[in-house]
This record gives sequence, structure tokens and C-alpha cells, in this order.
Amino acid sequence: VVYEQEGVFIHSSCGKNDDQDSLIAGVLRVIEKENEVIVDWRPLDDTLDTSNILCAGKDSSSVVEWTQTPKEKCSRGADRPSSYEAEWDMVTTVSFKKKPHSNGDATTHANGESKWSFLFSLTDLKSIKQNKEGMGWSYLVFCLKDDVKLPALHFHHGDSKLLIKCLEKHVVLNESPQDKRILLVNSQNKSLSQSFENLFDEPSYGLLQKLKKDPYTVTMGRFSKVTNYIFDSFRLSDPSSQRRPPSEMADFLNDAIPGLKINQQEEPGFEVITRIALGKQPEVSRREPVSAEEWAKNMDSEGRILNVDYIKRLIFKGGLCHTLRKEAWKFLLGYFPWNSTKEERANLQKRKTDEYFRMKLQWKSVSEEQEKRNSRLRDYRSLIEKDVNRTDRTNKFYEGEDNPGLILLHDILMTYCMYDFDLGYVQGMSDLLSPVLYVMENEVDAFWCFVSYMDQMHQNFEEQMQGMKTQLIQLSTLLRLLDSGFCSYLESQDSGYLYFCFRWLLIRFKREFSFQDILRLWEVMWTELPCQNFHLLLCCAILESEKHQIMDKHYGFNEILKHINELSMKIDVEHILCKAEAISMQMMNCKELPQAVSEILGIEGSSVTPDSDTGEDESGAVLSCPTSLYQSVSTPVIAANGTGDSTQQMSDTQSLTPA
Repeated sequence: VVYEQEGVFIHSSCGKNDDQDSLIAGVLRVIEKENEVIVDWRPLDDTLDTSNILCAGKDSSSVVEWTQTPKEKCSRGADRPSSYEAEWDMVTTVSFKKKPHSNGDATTHANGESKWSFLFSLTDLKSIKQNKEGMGWSYLVFCLKDDVKLPALHFHHGDSKLLIKCLEKHVVLNESPQDKRILLVNSQNKSLSQSFENLFDEPSYGLLQKLKKDPYTVTMGRFSKVTNYIFDSFRLSDPSSQRRPPSEMADFLNDAIPGLKINQQEEPGFEVITRIALGKQPEVSRREPVSAEEWAKNMDSEGRILNVDYIKRLIFKGGLCHTLRKEAWKFLLGYFPWNSTKEERANLQKRKTDEYFRMKLQWKSVSEEQEKRNSRLRDYRSLIEKDVNRTDRTNKFYEGEDNPGLILLHDILMTYCMYDFDLGYVQGMSDLLSPVLYVMENEVDAFWCFVSYMDQMHQNFEEQMQGMKTQLIQLSTLLRLLDSGFCSYLESQDSGYLYFCFRWLLIRFKREFSFQDILRLWEVMWTELPCQNFHLLLCCAILESEKHQIMDKHYGFNEILKHINELSMKIDVEHILCKAEAISMQMMNCKELPQAVSEILGIEGSSVTPDSDTGEDESGAVLSCPTSLYQSVSTPVIAANGTGDSTQQMSDTQSLTPA
């Protein structure tokens, strides 16, 4: 039960006195049951009775009454349960008969039970009509999709707005263009559009259902709200249960994200990853950011990049100085081709400018009346405005309510909805755009860089969440190889599914690092070095750094979630980049790397032992591990602790070429 209000009356106009309504007091509840949400009203004297429920019939313009079949009557008898669980199971087996409205006060069955109760699923709700303000008690009239109108519910003891607020967590409600008192139910998938704010200032018992129904919003919110109460809910409030087996938790997550199977090694098609000696992690240093001089030296007279692999290695090892980002990010994101000349890039920008403003004009020219008839565009705009208002204001570029940066952020996101109307806007996209716009300082360039970034990230935001499923499974596979003992500990605390990493993956650590650190982290990841899915190794690096605190202090389910959430803005980006690179070397040097890991990292043939000079195995097969990533680069380096040595060369990477 997620909402309950007493003092909700039906005013029946069939009392003994024609001038006076009969008041039928009742209790209104909103109940979450498996994959649906039920709205239930029943008179006070009938609140726990299961023999009398009125529903809207598909073929009826009036309320209808259900009657038990003879078989049901015999089988249920006097031991009929009174819990809500039993009621919902029973409703699925009832047969319906048409019931006309009757006269009389709170009409009863022969056995004295009320006939006014009703319930319906939110999936059948079409609209809600509200009363005019200042006109007596507030009331609501529910209209279902078959145009059945249920009796008006009058709220004598409370405001009906609390109910509306509760329903908005499950469906999108929009004012009718014809009558502002009428709220129309939008069938858009709520799991991808629910606002961040729904989680904040909410009783903790609601988080469990949100985790199942809306992983996006919950993980983008504050995991630290998790309490023992919620964990008890995971155990289905069974006091005799001390811990749910990991297999049951996997089932729970499979309900939350259908198709997600993690750490179930016995499943057909899953490779059993046994303990493999990876060897010691090598020491890794980082260099200073690529300077404008280094960038210019690697260009020919027409503006072509001379050695793309070399410049990518420099960026991977040190990032970029800020003055270079505006130009270099366009190459890293794929907006500018690496082999293009300066003239070709200028022509491309001209074409892309025209294309951008044509799309922007499409939504700018939509009138208010037209937008009222386009619910999807209206919903996109509403979500964008909410998210833009929550933009991180610690950066001066986005300071102030009417800041030009915020206006551009809004316009670019609206234009993206025109570019990809099917995907539209999904919560979290503004997090990906804001650093790009800050660096570009140009609306058009920021838009096309964002489009390129979304080409990489779009699976994270699709309704079926296939991209998120895949990444969570891959992360589990990598972490198990890296530290099977830590994985076993997490599983023993019902945390083996790594669900607390969801936000990291969804928006690429945007909320875990400071604004300046995220610029460095992203440009390193965009080099696509030293292997595929380097961002998953960053996750492994963070988790491994926190392993001792989690295990030594015997953190349980709640403490793990709280601890991971509180890492935000406290992670040393240079240290984590060094550690993730060391993990990649550790795995690439492994002679018996499991096939599943090889595929995740994009390393083929890793199980053979190559010749140290030729890179071939005894059969002559070439090992395709990207050894060129670790070729020596004669540039100054900076250690993870920030101390630099201008004379030290990157010989450490040369010696770590896979043997």
C-alpha cells in the first residue's frame, strides 16, 4: 500500500430526502501488486471484505458487480482469507455481470455487505476530473478507457492533490487542452521519464518498488536512503529469513531488468571462470597533458593529423590541456574525421550548421496549440526543463537562472529530440551534454559532438535497457576474474549483481567526479585505448580500491550501497586511471585469459603463448593483443600523486609489452 486516505466519501444522490445526498464514508488506497498498480476504494464497513468488489466492465456504462462461480463458493468456504494478496488472486478468476445503479443508501447485499466498493488498474485509467477550486470539498472522478465513469470521490479529511502526486509516480498526467480540470493519462513508458525529484524526500518504503520499476531514477538518486526497512522488504518481510540466497536476488534483479543474469555460472552458455593467477599489477605513471605545441607538430600544412595512433596514445596517457579541447574533442568524438584537412572541416561545419538550424526551426515554429496536440514533444520539453534546472552550477558557465549556457543546453536537447524523435529525451542526457557544451562554447559544434557521443551511448537510454544489461554482466565477469574473493563477498551480502554501479555506467561517471576531472576522464576514454570497454576497468579499479574497507568493516547490503554512493566527488581521477590501465596490462599479459574476458576487452587469441620476439605462437598464429598501445613515448610523465619528473621517460610502458 503506497497511499491510504480515510474520509473519502461517495455522495449518493439517492437518499430519502431529494435535497440531501447520502454520504458513504470509505478508505481509498493505491496498491502496488507485481507489475500493476491498483486504485481501490471501499466503504469503512467493507474495507477487508473480499466478497464484494465493483469494477468497470468492458461492455458496460455502469459499475458492474462480480459474483463468485459455484465452484469458487464451494472451494473457498468460510476460510476465505482477508489479506490483499488473496483478494488480487481472487479478482483474476471472477465472472462479471452487469449491475445497474440502484436506489437507496449504501446499498447492501442480502448478507449486509456494501455494494459500493470498486477498484481498477492504472493501465485502464483514461482521465481524472477535478473540482473547481473553492467549490466545497475537493473531489475526483475517474474515467476509464472504455468511457466508464466511476462515482465521484469527495475528500473530506485531506487534499486530493496527495493522491495525484502518488499517481504521477506511475503514470504521466497532462492537463487537457479543452478543460484544465481534466488530467489526461499519457501511456508513455514512465520508467524512462520519471523525474529525479520523486525519490527525494520520500518515505523509504517506496524505494524498493522504485528499484524494481525504475532503476534509472533510483540509481541517479541517492542510494544512501536505503535502510534496514528496505532490506527487510527484499526478504519479503519474513522474520525467519536471515539472508536471501544470491540466486533469489538474481531472480529479483531479473524481474527489475528482464534478461539480466549475473554470476549464474551454471547457466547454459555461461563460461565458468575459475581462479586464474593474473600476476602482480604493474606500476603505471601518467604524463602531463598534451600541449598545443605537441598537437601542432603532429599536423601537416593542410591541417591533417599525421600520426593518429601516436596522438591518441599521448591523450590516453595524459589528457589534453584545456585550450586544445575545443578542437581535439571534435576528432575524439568522431565529428571531425581524423584524416580531414582544415578546409574539409570548414565545409563540414558549414553544412552541419545549416542542418542544425533547420532542425531547431522545426520545434521553435511549433505553436502552443500544436504542442498541446503533440504529447510526446510536450513531455520531452517538460523533462528537459526540469533536468536543465538541475544542472551542476558549480561551473561558472552554468551559473544563474537565466544563464545563456542553460538556455543553450535546453535548445540543444530540444533539437536532439527532432534529430532522434523515437528516442527523444531521457533523463541523464543533460549530464552528458553539459561538459561538451562547456568545452565547445558553440551551439552547433556542441550539438554535433553530443550526437556523436549519443551514438556511443544510446543503448544506455533505450527502453529495453539492453546496453545496461550487457555492461552489468560484462563488469561482473571482469571483476570475478580480477578478484573472485571480493565477488564472493559481495554475493554473500546480496550485492553480487553490482547494481550500485548502474549510475556510473549510465552517464559515464558524470556524477562521481568533479566537473574538471570528468573532462579529463572522458577524453581519455574517447581514445578507445588501451582496449575495448575501458570504462568497465575503471569500475573495477574503483571497486578494488574500496575492497578492503568494505570487507574489513564487514559492510552489509545497506552499508555497501551507502558507501559507494558517498564516493561521489571523492575519487582521485589520476589514481583511478593509473589503476585501470594497470588492470588492463595485467589481463593482457595473462596467458590463459578466459574467452569471455577476451571478447569483452577485444583481445583475440589470448590463450596462446606468443614468441617474445615475433609475437607469434608455435603454430605461427599472430597474437592480436594491441601491443602498440604500450610502445615507448618520449614525453615527460607525471605520477598519480601529482609529482612530475621531466627527465623520466615512459620506459615502464615499453617493458610491459605483453610477453
